[in-house]
Amino acid sequence: MKTKITLFALFASLFASQIQAQDITTVRANNSDISDNLDLKAVASIFGESEDLADFERRLNDPKIQISNLDLNNDNQVDYLRVIETVENNTHLIIIQSVLEKDVFQDIATVEVERDSNNNVQVQVVGDVYMYGSNYIYEPVYVSRPVIYTTFWTNYYRPYYSPYYYSYYPTYFVAWNPYPVYRYRRNVHVHINVNNNYNYVNTRRSSRAESMYRSQRADGYARQYPNRSFAQRNNNVTNRQELVQARNQGSNAVRSNGSTRNTAVSGSRTPENNVRNTSSPTRNTSNSVRTTTPSTTNTAVRSTTRANASEGVTRTQSSPAVRSTPARTEATPTRNASSTRAEAPQRAATPQVQTRTEAPTNVSRPSSSPQRSSAPQQSQRSNGGESRGNSGGGRRG
Repeated sequence: MKTKITLFALFASLFASQIQAQDITTVRANNSDISDNLDLKAVASIFGESEDLADFERRLNDPKIQISNLDLNNDNQVDYLRVIETVENNTHLIIIQSVLEKDVFQDIATVEVERDSNNNVQVQVVGDVYMYGSNYIYEPVYVSRPVIYTTFWTNYYRPYYSPYYYSYYPTYFVAWNPYPVYRYRRNVHVHINVNNNYNYVNTRRSSRAESMYRSQRADGYARQYPNRSFAQRNNNVTNRQELVQARNQGSNAVRSNGSTRNTAVSGSRTPENNVRNTSSPTRNTSNSVRTTTPSTTNTAVRSTTRANASEGVTRTQSSPAVRSTPARTEATPTRNASSTRAEAPQRAATPQVQTRTEAPTNVSRPSSSPQRSSAPQQSQRSNGGESRGNSGGGRRG
């Protein structure tokens, strides 16, 4: 008894462990890239809504909206993004950096703002070459002039430099766990202002901002993992824009292949239906043959029986108009087969054999009277007349 209880407990524990193992689900994004975890259109959108660069940094790291999903140091927590700025004349270079370790930063993107002599402001959000490939640039066109512009060109403006670093973050920031890319795309799409336009270009407008960036670039992560650059991750494309286009073409090819397979399946069924449809007229034709044959057979033979009461002789003559005709078989279409079946009862109901009896049945056997031999010519003339009469009647019938 104790042995049975022990075995039962062992099986129960194994079953429970299997159930627990099935409840644990690991979701991994297939065909994903590091650049999938920060949408630069979302960065451009919140930049146009920010009051200043401190507000812009807060929006980048706000756990309520979760603009970023980057976890470069693989600590299962989204990296903090700090903002630093460099200013020269009318050009503002704003750098977004991921804080990885103590004194280790990795540039993610830059926001380059430049005002011309006509007081027109041009903004470009440029992805870092290590993260997004070369010349991955968005030019936002805002539906209304951003408030942040009013703070850039003042007499006492001071460039912004984030005071935060590794393990020292603002009180509002609470790191969250990164989630699959498909969920991030669905979440970040809500926070992109659709009233703005985000034009993709592949050239920088500000040569001054480009030269300023050379001396300010931080690539601590790129130096640690040089084989993880965008060029190494994606051999056949130059930047993220081409990567997205290649993905879209691949998904369209998969859809077209699926429709081709469906067409092939439906095409393989069509001949079978044709075989069934063509076999049915054959059966209907055979039915028409069976219904036509009896009517032809009934009309093939006609006999006329005449009895001469004076002579007491019964003769059977075949009418000249009546000929035995062979049964004909015609392959008729399906719609004519129904009409053939409908006409068959009428032909069967019409009598086709005509029998005329001119003498009573009690004189069916010839008599032994000697008068038969005494008037042979008269009998032949009367019979000949009757034959001509019957022949004419046969033609009229």
